[in-house]
Amino acid sequence: MLKELDEALVTYVRPGSFPLAVRLVKEGEEISERTRYPHRDLNTQVAICQTFSIARRYGWQMAVGKEDINCPLALTAFGFKEEIETFSCGEMCAGMFTETKTAGARTEAQVPKFSFRDYKYILTAPISRADFVPHLYLVYGNSAQVMRMLAACLYKTGGYLTSRFSARLDCADICIETMRNGKPQIILPCYGDRVFGQTQDDEMAITFPAGMEADLIAGLEGTHIGGIRYPVPSFLRYTPQYPKHYYRLFEDWEKKEKPGHEG
Repeated sequence: MLKELDEALVTYVRPGSFPLAVRLVKEGEEISERTRYPHRDLNTQVAICQTFSIARRYGWQMAVGKEDINCPLALTAFGFKEEIETFSCGEMCAGMFTETKTAGARTEAQVPKFSFRDYKYILTAPISRADFVPHLYLVYGNSAQVMRMLAACLYKTGGYLTSRFSARLDCADICIETMRNGKPQIILPCYGDRVFGQTQDDEMAITFPAGMEADLIAGLEGTHIGGIRYPVPSFLRYTPQYPKHYYRLFEDWEKKEKPGHEG
């Protein structure tokens, strides 16, 4: 099913980077030897959004755990480190994303979170190259491509898709919110994703939980047949309008073509 899903995304969406499969790995689960770890293999630590960018731009299979991640906010949200008062009091938000610690505490309380030590690694790879069973899929694209995938998501059920947004910790929206709700999510790249993941201003993303692969493929095919395409076709069957003085040519041609006219 992974091959069919990747082929459908490439055919109907044409994303500019690899669509990703993502799995949250528990203690004791095996990870294949070909997987790269930033701390062990690259001699660096990363943000989680940066991990997704490496995977989708380099085509690598990546795993990150607490030794690989140096973003303290992400370490907290993903349960790699315990949530402590320094985080929950709003201090990390205040003066940057919120005016006060009280407002910041309200933001931190709404960040999607895993419990402490629920998972050991975040594992990701291009869908076409993943050798694991995903929990979810992540696809970056422009707004028209995300709209195209949104239409496919709603093809079977109809209705609307509801997503939550803030300007930070989109990695939690990508993984935790999608797994918690079991529904697709529109992802607005956060400030960190743009700085460290180098996600561009013309990019956003969408996630799909595992289990809806067949419906998504059917949605991409069905909406294509129905006329929803990417690239979005321009309507070009109209008569252009020109500066008024251009039309003198038509008037003069008409005079010239009249019987008895001497040029």
